[in-house]
Amino acid sequence: MPELPEVETIARGLAPLLAGRRVAGLDVLDRRAFPGDPEAFLKDCTGLAFTGTGRRGKLLLLELENGGCLAFHLRMTGRVFVARPDAQPHRHLRLLVPLDDGRAIHFQDMRRFGSCRAFGPGELEGWGFVRDLGPEPIGLAPEAFRQALAGRAGRIKALLLDQHVLAGVGNIYADEALFRAGIHPETPADRIAPGKLEALLAALQEVLQRAIEAGGSTIRDYRTAHGVEGSFQWSFQAYGRAGQPCPRCARAMESARVAGRTSTFCRACQPPPAT
Repeated sequence: MPELPEVETIARGLAPLLAGRRVAGLDVLDRRAFPGDPEAFLKDCTGLAFTGTGRRGKLLLLELENGGCLAFHLRMTGRVFVARPDAQPHRHLRLLVPLDDGRAIHFQDMRRFGSCRAFGPGELEGWGFVRDLGPEPIGLAPEAFRQALAGRAGRIKALLLDQHVLAGVGNIYADEALFRAGIHPETPADRIAPGKLEALLAALQEVLQRAIEAGGSTIRDYRTAHGVEGSFQWSFQAYGRAGQPCPRCARAMESARVAGRTSTFCRACQPPPAT
């Protein structure tokens, strides 16, 4: 599933492709991909120019000149890119937004879990999904991070994955940050010392920034807005490396299920919490 670095990479790649382009229509090929009213979108948004792109958590935002936006949740296999006028529709194409220059925004989704929603001025912030998101980890101050976890006895890996606690972090970057900070994924958050929490936040911010610089991580389906793979997967130190030597101590990495997800860690470098 695309996480914060992948969605950020897509947003940055789309920005110059959409700058000044106008909405020329909407073609919904799969109604599950567009829960809203297509006719209302056509009435309200046809002719509007795109003014920028953005991201909130794992949501990709395409901003319109009226203050509204298109919000794409890519889920597991969603892809958003700008296709040439002569591009042949892909069999997993779910929705397209024609542009005034003959090109079109294509939304492909093999698993059909993703979606696109249209919001008018000021409506995005009122959507329950966005309203309930936690703070963005990039740029988050240590004190704000400690407050987000204050009084929580849940396992730290589960809390990092909880979008109400922190927005945009998924399995890949939680594993990578916990390894770099030397914290076992099953450690209760309220038993982590303040200095260790600060180290975790620094590790998380570093790994997210490095992943953005690398264009994200491609495990299977993810591609940038230009159709190329990310490269941060070649820098993984923990995620997906169960059974392989720890890059620090050479002990075999282990895995366990935490919050329904596979977590990879080194028992020596990330000691389990005392029982």
